Amino acid sequence: MTPLHLPGLYCESLTDYKRLHTREVRVGDIGIGGSNPIRVQSMTTTDTLDTKATVEQSIRMIEAGCELVRITAPSINEARNLEAIRKSLREHGYTTPLVADIHFTPNAAEVAARIVEKVRINPGNFADKKRFEEIEYTDADYQEELDRIRERFVPLLKICKEYGTAMRIGTNHGSLSDRIMSRYGDTALGMVESALEFLRIAEDEGYHNIVLSMKSSNPQVMVQAYRTLIQRMALEGMNYPLHLGVTEAGEGEDGRVKSAAGIGTLLEDGIGDTVRVSLTEDPEFEIPVARALVDRYNNRKAEPEIVSLPELQLAVGAAECSVNGAASEFQPFTYRRRETIEVLNAGQQQVPRVIADLSHLQAITHASFFPLGYAYSVPTDKWNISDMACDFIYTGNTRVGFEWPGTLGIIMNAEAWAEEPQRERTYPLFCGDGFFNADTVSPVLNFIALDADALLANNAFPFKALDHTCIILLSTANPHAMPSLRRAFIHLQQQGVKTPVMVWRSYTDLPINDLQLFASTDLGGLLLDGYGDGVMISSRGEHSPQTLNALAFGILQAARTRISKTEYISCPSCGRTLFDLQETTAKIRSRTDHLKGLKIGIMGCIVNGPGEMADADYGYVGSGPGKITLYKGREVVRKSINTDLAVDALIDLIREHGDWVEK
Repeated sequence: MTPLHLPGLYCESLTDYKRLHTREVRVGDIGIGGSNPIRVQSMTTTDTLDTKATVEQSIRMIEAGCELVRITAPSINEARNLEAIRKSLREHGYTTPLVADIHFTPNAAEVAARIVEKVRINPGNFADKKRFEEIEYTDADYQEELDRIRERFVPLLKICKEYGTAMRIGTNHGSLSDRIMSRYGDTALGMVESALEFLRIAEDEGYHNIVLSMKSSNPQVMVQAYRTLIQRMALEGMNYPLHLGVTEAGEGEDGRVKSAAGIGTLLEDGIGDTVRVSLTEDPEFEIPVARALVDRYNNRKAEPEIVSLPELQLAVGAAECSVNGAASEFQPFTYRRRETIEVLNAGQQQVPRVIADLSHLQAITHASFFPLGYAYSVPTDKWNISDMACDFIYTGNTRVGFEWPGTLGIIMNAEAWAEEPQRERTYPLFCGDGFFNADTVSPVLNFIALDADALLANNAFPFKALDHTCIILLSTANPHAMPSLRRAFIHLQQQGVKTPVMVWRSYTDLPINDLQLFASTDLGGLLLDGYGDGVMISSRGEHSPQTLNALAFGILQAARTRISKTEYISCPSCGRTLFDLQETTAKIRSRTDHLKGLKIGIMGCIVNGPGEMADADYGYVGSGPGKITLYKGREVVRKSINTDLAVDALIDLIREHGDWVEK
């Protein structure tokens, strides 16, 4: 077996699963990193001063499988009350480690570190206030700032050493300090350096009981930040364990898809020692989602590689990979889509396309297209097309006996297609090299179905004979698709193949929650790495076409490769939240879910609100009891709005800036 290694980069292998080795950090009775399983955790949403409510919610979380319980401590009073919470949990027989979540208040961290097993600090606001100011620093000025941070941080480190308390240095994309932003910009490297500044101080003090995180509401940024962190740690001889999470993921299917795309991509690379799925739902409902994600990896064994590929070399510190001396299209630290030719409406600069699978149907009617975004009106004899209407429908051997919209293509098995009268916008699907032996092919578009593993084992497919009418439909029988499909994409790059490639994943006997998570991992991970000109999800009739179609579009949106609906950057709530986040999110969604492409941030408090507004068009942020502040991007436009008027005020703001359309 010859895995495709990345010496000095960010994972053991691109194409052969192996968990990244990190040092073990002890948190109470459990270990994180090292040879320990991937841990699952969540965070309470109750008022920390309400001991009874916090204990009861913590117990629900623990009984759901939560292995670490995080509780906010926004001031010294909440930090002190952690002792009563911990005592009550112990009296109830629960020894699960507690984590104090700290923002803006180092003195609260110093109190909490004497009580709980772990403290989480945010390097963006531990010793800094965010004012969105750009400051010019000389090297001497910057060092003076680092000295100031050291002076504020060292007392906490000494307490943690004395009490055996672990620490998470948790960078949030939405709360980078003005100092970091001024020097590094709004980048993954800035996120990493924000944590490393604190980590270097801790190492100088001989404190190593640290876990790191790089969270963002954008899975693309999140993945790049973790990879950059691992590479930067390797340069400095560090191997601290990693806490994975997509922050402000949202609720329902969107939150699960976005979380799985980011977290799953890293888990597939063997990265991650503990996971929190941040959903705008009660925290006990996060645990089964996180557990379903990590259980794919806690007992996973490396699959034998089908074929050996040349080693992918990367100079430490560089951002350019090479395969056999040629520049690789795989760029782990920045997004770059695989370069292809354009075939019909796919590849090159076209958005990734969605193929729906109706091949299980014996007969296809107008109504069959309704779940796929096409509604036929009998009185007008016209089609109404939604923003999430698929681009192609695969019908297998079943013909379509009526006129369909001009934006839609029909794919049939090549043998059935050849027997049909040739119709416009109907295209054949050939298996393997059947395209080259066929008596009849389409002069416009032909799909070539290839199995990734068989392709690599054979290594004799005549790619260079493919012409400008061909699209590859790539699949794998491997339940973990990433290694096989990534190997295939790298192989295509080595062969100089510019043919567009769409990825086909078929799932059997999966409940809907697992289907959402696994498909988002398998397909989202490839899309985040720039691979794939389209997606197709099949489940042999176990799930409705509407479910699968919506999932495909959701994955493309999570990967930021095709925007087809309103996106909500919604925090999961905690004891700092100043309004009913779940109810408010539902209200805002019900009023705005038709605004395609708009990003709306819904934040419970000020901690990540202003920063995450940088990635949102509009922001709705709790600023005091019963009060809301509205943002346009990073700019505050209205303050202290009563919560009962705030949703209407948000709609008015969207109207004022010309982004409102009627349903």
